[in-house]
Amino acid sequence: MELFFSYLRSERRYSPHTLLSYQTDLRQFSEYLKTAYELDDAALADHTLIRSWIVELMQQNLAPRTVNRKIACLRSYYKFLLRTGAVSKNPMLRITAPKMAKKLPDFVPEESLNGLLNSFEFPESFEGARDQLVLELLYGTGIRLSELLGIRHDDLSLPGRTVRVTGKGNKQRIVPLNPTLVQVLERYIARKQQEFPAGGNAGGPLLVTNKQEPLYEKFVYRTVKHYLSHITTAASQQHPHVLRHSFATHLLSKGADLNAIKELLGHANLAATQVYTHLSIDKLKAVFEKAHPKA
Repeated sequence: MELFFSYLRSERRYSPHTLLSYQTDLRQFSEYLKTAYELDDAALADHTLIRSWIVELMQQNLAPRTVNRKIACLRSYYKFLLRTGAVSKNPMLRITAPKMAKKLPDFVPEESLNGLLNSFEFPESFEGARDQLVLELLYGTGIRLSELLGIRHDDLSLPGRTVRVTGKGNKQRIVPLNPTLVQVLERYIARKQQEFPAGGNAGGPLLVTNKQEPLYEKFVYRTVKHYLSHITTAASQQHPHVLRHSFATHLLSKGADLNAIKELLGHANLAATQVYTHLSIDKLKAVFEKAHPKA
């Protein structure tokens, strides 16, 4: 298993979060095999034992998404064992994952979000400039939280109005910046220079705390929740990823090309982006009913 985790870390470049999840899943599977079947080596499990573990998970009323993630972990594990010659056949070929109900991503209405970003009076301080930049970057570029935290000063090109971000699998892409976002960036950088005159703008992390330490996930979650609570009471609409969903949804509703949105979001394939087409169906219906002679 340690070889498998090393493979995921160094060759597949899985994120620390995914790696931790896979380690937890394989440990749970191994413990189940020992307890239920007195089997010490997960590599010896056949499809019937794997299926019995899946049934056990379903009986615990785990969400299908959680069960499917654990199945995905086993698929990767046994594929690795087959490739390295540790097993002669892959037992996962006879395993079917439970179906999941499609859940459309939450997003904040365009009017509400623009009202917040255009009208809210952020404090005239380093903290206020940073909070505004966090919101503007997440919504203005559609980048992931991990990508936001990874931005360094040398990733920015303010004259060219672009930022280089590092996404999943360490894949880098260039994302355009709108003029308003460039102004917010310039204001933040100036405030940061005043706050920390000793340096920190050359090559270091773009977003920092009041102690000049790199910003971290919980900080961004708290910040986004604080500001979005002014325009929505739904907890599902008060986290950083909802700004990414809002970015894609609003672009699509304005007629943006789906392939262009895919590139901006850094999706590996178009299927991941197509979920947003369902979100604009109400607008399509409204246009149809207004324009079609027999609607």
